Amino acid sequence: MSFFLLRKARVILPLGLCVLLAACSTADRASHRLVDWVTPYKADVIQGNVVTAEQAKQLQPGMTRNQVRGLLGTPLLASVFHQDRWDYVFTIRRQGIEPLERKFTVFFDGDRLTRFEGDSLPSETEFATLVQPPLEKVKVPELSATPGQLKSFEPKAGQPAANAPAPGTTGPARQSYPPLEP
Repeated sequence: MSFFLLRKARVILPLGLCVLLAACSTADRASHRLVDWVTPYKADVIQGNVVTAEQAKQLQPGMTRNQVRGLLGTPLLASVFHQDRWDYVFTIRRQGIEPLERKFTVFFDGDRLTRFEGDSLPSETEFATLVQPPLEKVKVPELSATPGQLKSFEPKAGQPAANAPAPGTTGPARQSYPPLEP
């Protein structure tokens, strides 16, 4: 009898494994949610140069390269093949949020700024809120006490307060601490 069970097990076990593997290969929404839940934390990635609307307003044609560098910082891309063009690129990638990319380009003629162009630029306050991680809404408990509860914290008659100065002194109360070494 055990011979027949062993023979059936040799057939049923591989078939069962094949069915199990086939079921694992199909991905539905529930399995994606499970995989997303198990996915490890991915750190925020912020790269590049931020150019704000306030900085762009200060740019004026005729400025030197050093003045532009002082205002906007060192460009992320300064190509050998396009020496009269500096590209400022900023990207931010966060888990669960669509990546954001901003580009700003300045053009020179020799050592002088001729023009600049780029994406719509955020103000400094908009940028600060953009890079700040979203804060979870935390319910702050209301701090209140009834007059009866407040009286329970007052020292009893004839008993000095915990941090009251020692009698005959004007400074804070001295506390006695245990010795550092036995």
